Amino acid sequence: MPPRSSPVALLAVAAVLGGCGSSDPAGSTGTRPARAAPALAARPPAHGEILVRGAASPLTRGPYVFDGSYVVRFVQYEPSGDPVDFAQETSFVAALERPSTPGTPAARLFRTAAPAGRTTVTLHGRYLVDVSFGDFPFAVRFTPRR
Repeated sequence: MPPRSSPVALLAVAAVLGGCGSSDPAGSTGTRPARAAPALAARPPAHGEILVRGAASPLTRGPYVFDGSYVVRFVQYEPSGDPVDFAQETSFVAALERPSTPGTPAARLFRTAAPAGRTTVTLHGRYLVDVSFGDFPFAVRFTPRR
């Protein structure tokens, strides 16, 4: 008499076989749904936060009034959900500028080929947030340090 398989083993085999084949089912248009923006970009700013979002660079926003120390974070992402090696992409470059001298960086925030970054700055006064380079949608969030 041949050995009998347990129901659990049969379910495991069915699950594995069900996953075989193309990841693009027949009749598919070949497009992927847009991935939701990361939480840093999607979450509304909390009290005292400043959030700058953009679909592309260059982009300058503001002026914003700063007074104190801030944790500054950025994220960039591929909206299709396709994997991206950001180390091989254009560096994400963001700086602060004084409204009286736009185009002249007053403080560099980021210059890195990475999906995300973080720095801390102390600022007093009005500044523009300038994102001069980056090939993907992005968000820069300033959170006051308490």
